[in-house]
Amino acid sequence: MIRAMGRAFDKFARKFMPDPMLFAILLTFLTYIIGVILTESGPFQMLQHWYKGFWELLSFAMQMCLILVTGHALATSPIVRRGIEHLAEIPKHQTGAIFLVGLTAAIAAWINWGLGIIVGALMAREVGRSGQLRGIPMHYPLLGAAGYAGFLTWHGGLSASAPLLVATQKHFLVNEIGVIPSSQTLFSTMNIVVSIALILLIPTVCMLMAPRNKEEIETIVDVDPDLVKKEEVKVVPREEMVVADKIENSVIISGIVGAAGMIYVVWYFYTKGFALDLNIVNFTFLFLGILFQRTPINYVRAVSEGAKACAGIIVQFPFYAGIMGMMKYSGLVAIMAGWFVSISTETTYPVFTFLSAGLVNLFVPSGGGQWAVQGPIMVKAAQAMNFDMNKTIMAVAYGDEWTNMLQPFWALALLGITRLKAREIVGYTMVVLVVSAILFILALLYLPV
Repeated sequence: MIRAMGRAFDKFARKFMPDPMLFAILLTFLTYIIGVILTESGPFQMLQHWYKGFWELLSFAMQMCLILVTGHALATSPIVRRGIEHLAEIPKHQTGAIFLVGLTAAIAAWINWGLGIIVGALMAREVGRSGQLRGIPMHYPLLGAAGYAGFLTWHGGLSASAPLLVATQKHFLVNEIGVIPSSQTLFSTMNIVVSIALILLIPTVCMLMAPRNKEEIETIVDVDPDLVKKEEVKVVPREEMVVADKIENSVIISGIVGAAGMIYVVWYFYTKGFALDLNIVNFTFLFLGILFQRTPINYVRAVSEGAKACAGIIVQFPFYAGIMGMMKYSGLVAIMAGWFVSISTETTYPVFTFLSAGLVNLFVPSGGGQWAVQGPIMVKAAQAMNFDMNKTIMAVAYGDEWTNMLQPFWALALLGITRLKAREIVGYTMVVLVVSAILFILALLYLPV
């Protein structure tokens, strides 16, 4: 049944799923029209909201570009590439390969969402490449989908925006709900069960969608033959080097710069514990990459190659920021959330909170941004119903991560690295979306926090 569902959804997505850039533009049109109809904002006011939000993700877009290029530079360094290649050689069959990609991506995303994106992408690419070189037919789009599906674990993991925010002193809702420690949200019985279940469910569902017939398998070569070619580094003989060449190929310079960065990384984790955020992940990737690439010019070349995949992020993030601006400043988020609250009972409230968060996430694909605009509404509703606040927070978190399986916003980095198209993976991640919904709903209804 899972395989048949995957085949049907894949066929649908390949026919109707536009390029992520067009998806963002169409979503912009839809948000604008709905905002004009349902809110008090007029046509020109919605344009003003759009422009007001348009530039609010610039720093975040830069962080995403950095995690892509620094992750690529680190992964293509000789020592890390050999490690990934050895790991990629473990599976002897297509199903095992898909399971491995989904499992590593899900674990990495639970540790840190940025780490999950880059690990899922690199594992999908290297496992597909290894299979091709070993003569093992592997359906590359499904490997890419498994790498992205692992992202479903992030908002119940160690970098979860909403649960970590409410555990922070002086957060913006502290007067309404106080400080809620992560032991009552992330490390609650419910979330531990859900996280473990997802880490096992994601690779299993992806594995079950593997095509049986060789005619249905689209290999990495079918997507892009260049992906199986090893990058050749031109080495200038020492005796032919001029002064500039010697500086560019200086192991000493890379060693000093890299060591300086890693000294700070060690101090950071020693003093702050395992407090991962996007900045420290990027910083660590950057200086480990400098060390592992061994020379400055090797690192420059690796970064230049990785930067080619940033085009989608650079152009599309402002459009999603504009959508967020229209949703937030027009009050459209409150209206959407209010629909679900109005039909909720004390029993169904967590389920409708989850569903409303999933809907809002399609328009506001940022966990922290979504909690900022939707959180106050759900908190007030929970208080009015005398409903458990911890479960309300996790219901919003689950909804936010859930519809990422339909929303290509977070897949941009993976698409750049794997060179897949959104339409080639979304059909498979839609199956993960359907199956995981059952897990989320049952957990919210029956598991204690």
